[in-house]
Amino acid sequence: MSLLDPAVQNDPFDFYALLHEHRPIYQIPETGVFVVSRFDEVKAVLLDHETFSSRFGESFLELQGAEQQELYARILREEGWPHSLSLQNADPPLHTKHRKLIEFAFSRKNVLAMADEIDEVCHDLIDGFAADGCCEFVSQFAMPLPGILIAKLIGLSADQLPLFKRWADALLAPITHVMSVEETAETARAEVELQHFLADMREERRKNPTGDIISVLASQPANDGAVLPMIEYQYVLRQLIAGGFETTMNAISHAMWLLMRHTDQLEKLRSDMSLMSKFIDEVVRFDAPVQGLLRRATRATEIAGTTIPENAIVMVRYGAANRDPQQFACPHRFDIERRNVATHVGFGNGIHFCIGRTLARQEMHSAFTALLLRLDNIRIARPLPQPPHSPSLLFRPFREMHLRFDVIAQRPPRQ
Repeated sequence: MSLLDPAVQNDPFDFYALLHEHRPIYQIPETGVFVVSRFDEVKAVLLDHETFSSRFGESFLELQGAEQQELYARILREEGWPHSLSLQNADPPLHTKHRKLIEFAFSRKNVLAMADEIDEVCHDLIDGFAADGCCEFVSQFAMPLPGILIAKLIGLSADQLPLFKRWADALLAPITHVMSVEETAETARAEVELQHFLADMREERRKNPTGDIISVLASQPANDGAVLPMIEYQYVLRQLIAGGFETTMNAISHAMWLLMRHTDQLEKLRSDMSLMSKFIDEVVRFDAPVQGLLRRATRATEIAGTTIPENAIVMVRYGAANRDPQQFACPHRFDIERRNVATHVGFGNGIHFCIGRTLARQEMHSAFTALLLRLDNIRIARPLPQPPHSPSLLFRPFREMHLRFDVIAQRPPRQ
């Protein structure tokens, strides 16, 4: 068994249990990446950014072959801008510089100010399919909800959502599966297309700022007194676009799937909506939207008795840590009243604690408040494709989820 096996990626939880019991530090044989699976060790790695660096430039391409690495990098150099460091793949002080520029958009104050708007987007999406009595939940709700909202925060038009989703998929492809040479070229050119689009937006926002993230990155000096150069501007937005779609889409899709499979928990939530916050945490614990992310060892070190060489790539496996029986009693049971659920690492930890977690939580809160208010008897309309998840080393995205339901309430009056 290997984490590169699509069957394991589709349903990794039995594999995680084996790692917990027999090999808490597991080396993927095909790549040499060290996988950290237990809660305490994952948290320790996340809190030690000096030993376990997030600095990855083009090194995410190390999952690809040498020919693919060079081809991807060459296309970016010749046709667009090369990769840089930012946010998730940067350490202080660069990480701090970029995070401070955009944290206003994801602050609790700003998200609370957006709450009514998020509610309205949820109801707009439900209005789009409620009369049909059925929907394809991923494409008609779970993907557009976070897509519309991250587009607004960044300063992009939600009318172009399918285009942004295509770009987001291209940005994530090199870190989710091994690509052919042909797919590598196609993916790199999709990123170049996005880069030129963002470059044009930068110039437009310099002339006509609107207070969104692009306007701030285009014109506002960072803590070093200078406006971000183009290459840093590109990479901050690259990460926001990729992360803004995939992670919350996965969380919403899996939350719906879990409620349909655990009807006792669904009825418990319907009868007491004050459990919504714990429900969200249990979803993120039970099936982490990001199953794992990469770090690089800056020195030789030891984790749980295993020597990690200097410069080795280490994967902190959030999905496994959140099912660690030493941290969570009966970890494979979905329980929205779990007492210590808030200790999960589904949003990471340390200096790279997910900047969008407050927005993601509000999106999920608004989504399931609206869905449970208006729909009942939610059920699968056709069997899920097999396997149900697209192959990915880091995520578990549903391919599709066709649902039927009964409408029990109309849209509440607009605020």
